[in-house]
Amino acid sequence: MNAISRRVSTGIFASARQEVNSLSRDASQIQQWRGIRVKVRYGNLERALAIMQRVMQSSGVERLIKREQTHHIKNSEKRVLARKNLERRIRSQDLARKLQTILIKKVRGL
Repeated sequence: MNAISRRVSTGIFASARQEVNSLSRDASQIQQWRGIRVKVRYGNLERALAIMQRVMQSSGVERLIKREQTHHIKNSEKRVLARKNLERRIRSQDLARKLQTILIKKVRGL
């Protein structure tokens, strides 16, 4: 049973690898492709696919694939993305400002 699930999983994951490899041609925009391996235990392919989806989501591969899609993005999704980008930019500016004040104090010897 394990051999059968290996054959099935390699067939499924091979097509996913081809899709990601086609997306990863533009190396300046997309991170270097890192392989994701998931073990199929006790022939439970559904569980392995759920684990793979969770790992892909946490590693950012899912975001990279979504970013490359050219279909219509709903206005609510655009608002959420814009808000997240704004929060990220504000957080980055705040951290840069704090770091600058720390470095200035350190240079002045205060």
